[in-house]
Amino acid sequence: MCQQKGFTLWFTGLSGAGKSTLSKLVEDELRKRGRNVEVLDGDEVRENLSKGLSFSKEDRDINVKRIGYVAKLLARNGVAVITAAISPYREVRDFIREDNKDFVEVFVNCPVEHCIEKDVKGLYKKAIAGEIKEFTGISDPYEEPLNPEVTVNTHQETPEQSAAKIISKLEELKYL
Repeated sequence: MCQQKGFTLWFTGLSGAGKSTLSKLVEDELRKRGRNVEVLDGDEVRENLSKGLSFSKEDRDINVKRIGYVAKLLARNGVAVITAAISPYREVRDFIREDNKDFVEVFVNCPVEHCIEKDVKGLYKKAIAGEIKEFTGISDPYEEPLNPEVTVNTHQETPEQSAAKIISKLEELKYL
C-alpha cells in the first residue's frame, strides 16, 4: 500500500471568522478523496490537552505549540492534519511552520466588525463589556500572517467558495 503524504493545513483567524466551518468542509472533501484526516480544533485541544492554561500570551503560545507538535506527529505518518485555532501570534505560527515540514497556512480573513456582528458564541459582547480579559481582536492583538499560502475572505465569500480555494491550493501544492 502506498503511503499518502501527510501535511498540516493550519487555519488561523479571529474568533468567529469561520475556521471551524471551513475545516469541516475541507475535511469532508479530503475524506471523499480517500485521505486519512484528523482535525485539531483549538477549543477541543484546549479542553483535552491544555486544560488549566489561561489566555495569557505565554499560555496561548504553549497551547498553539502543542497543537503544532501533535500535527507534526500525525503528518509525518501520512495524515492530512487540519488545525483550526486562532493562533494569534505570528512568531509562534512561524515556529510551527519551521517545525512542520509540510505546512500550509490558511488565513481566514474576516474583519473584527463582521465577527462582532455574527458573535455566535456571545464572546465579543462579553469581551467588549470587559467580562473576558485578553480577548483576541478586542483587548489582545491578532497578528495577521505575512505570507499565507491561502487567504480566504469569509465576509465576502461563501464557505463553499473559500473551501474550494483551499482545495485548489492543496492540489497545486501536490498534496491532493
